[in-house]
Amino acid sequence: MAIIVNLDVMLAKRKMSSGELAERVGITQANLSILKTGKAKAVRLSTLDAICEALDCQPGDILEFTRDT
Repeated sequence: MAIIVNLDVMLAKRKMSSGELAERVGITQANLSILKTGKAKAVRLSTLDAICEALDCQPGDILEFTRDT
């Protein structure tokens, strides 16, 4: 897939655990794990908004586009 999820990078920068983020965002740790590993087929904008709010970042800090080669 050409979209890379850099959620682990932002969690490390903010010194926040996945469990804490899941709790703040209101999603399960399992769903957050699916998103972190790039296995998610979609993400709700409301979820992305809540993640950005919790991590004090922009969507581009979490999602990155790269061309498949």
